Formats: sequence, C-alpha cells, structure tokens
Amino acid sequence: MSGAQQNGCPEWRVMLHGFVDGELDSISAAQFEDHLATCANCRAEMEEVRAVKKIIDQDGVKWRPPEALRSQVLSMLSFEQMATASSLPRQPTVWRRALDFIRQWSFVPSLAVLATGAFLFANAPSQTLLLQDQIMASHVRSMMADHLTDVLTSDQHTVKPWFNGRIDFSPPVSDLAKDGFPLVGGRVDYIGGRSVAALVYRRHGHVINLFIWPAASAAQATTAHDGYNMKWWSDGGLVFWAISDVAAGDLAEFESFFRAAARA
Repeated sequence: MSGAQQNGCPEWRVMLHGFVDGELDSISAAQFEDHLATCANCRAEMEEVRAVKKIIDQDGVKWRPPEALRSQVLSMLSFEQMATASSLPRQPTVWRRALDFIRQWSFVPSLAVLATGAFLFANAPSQTLLLQDQIMASHVRSMMADHLTDVLTSDQHTVKPWFNGRIDFSPPVSDLAKDGFPLVGGRVDYIGGRSVAALVYRRHGHVINLFIWPAASAAQATTAHDGYNMKWWSDGGLVFWAISDVAAGDLAEFESFFRAAARA
C-alpha cells in the first residue's frame, strides 16, 4: 500500500475514483476539488490512480494478481471454515470487501476502479491475522494483569475437571514436566466471541499459553507474530493455538509432546 493510501482520507477516498472517471455530479465534483486543494495526500493518491488508469487503458495490457494472493486466499478460506464450526464472529472477509467495493462502483465503466478493487482485495487483512492478534493480546494480557491461571496446579487430574461446567467441551490436559514443559495451571479465556480453554505451561521460565476450542479440522502451521511464535493444529474436533516467546523449535517440541500425551 502506498504512503498516500495509508495517510489519505477514507471519507473522500470513495469519491476519488468517480472523480477521476468524471462520474461525479457537479456538486460532488466541486466539493472534491475543494478538498483536493487542501489535501496533499489525496492529490498524490489521485495521481497514482490516474497513472494506473493510463497504463491499463493501453492495448494488450492485462492485470495479473500477485503470487502471494493465492496463499492469502487459502489462509482466509481455512480460517473461514474454522470460524464457522467454532462460532467465531465472522469479520468482513477479503472476498466481501472486494465484492462490496465493486458492487458500489459497478456503474463506473473504468478498469482503474476494477484494478484498485483488486489491489484492495490483495492487501486486505487476513482473517487468520485477526485471530492471531486476539490470541497475542490474550497471551500478553494474561501476564500483565497477573491473571495467568484460574486454577494454579500442575496436577492434570485437578485442572481437567476444573473446566467442567465452565466451558462446553472437555479439553485434553497433560503435565509435560518430564519433557521439559511443566504444567502451571489453566483458566477460561475469551477469544473470537466465545469462551475457550487456556492451559499454561513453562519452558525455561518462559510462559506458553495453549488456547483450545472446538473447530473443524485445519492444516497445522507455525508463524511469528509481533515477536511471538505461534503454532496451531487440530485434533479430535478441537483446534489448538500455542503462543510463546520461546524459540520456534521449542514450540514445535511442545506440540509433539502434547499431541503424544493427549493420544496416550
């Protein structure tokens, strides 16, 4: 995204493309011209749109989406499936944003508008990133607010039944002290519009939060998000999200030990 688009005026940006294509009525056009006289960001963005329009209006020019778009769409679709099964609130998806944009401007016969709509489609935030933000916030909040656990014990036979009646599913709980990941306790957290189980482990003094809730199967993955490593997987109708500032290799070991213990 360009600097002009980052700093532009959202309330005027929707009029910009109609102005470039000469589709605004005289009053709206005059208002937008007055705004342009005082806003360097919108003037810069208008020049960018005009430059794109000039290029794609040439004969033989075809717009191709970036290669990264495929992975973004696959990630979004995976999260949409998980969100539907787990009753997570569904934020406006990338598809919906693009369709809403094109529907709103469907009366404008301009390739510049369609190209800009595709650009917004490719750069809209992924649903998975929105979930990662919530998980990271819960992880940080649990340590800042001194509310790491609701039940403080390393006894898995105490932690597991503690969740009964507090959430609508039974999470697997294992003490992994022999593997270097001792259980600290558990708590009920709130992510994506529903109550989830949070199991707390430690690794060399570092906290690992493991969030669990019911969801459809999803491919496992590892990522880094704002300085934290995250790993998620699904098993037995549940989805698991582990987050910590430990090394990615440690988090991968944690997943391996936890899954083995849960199946034992």
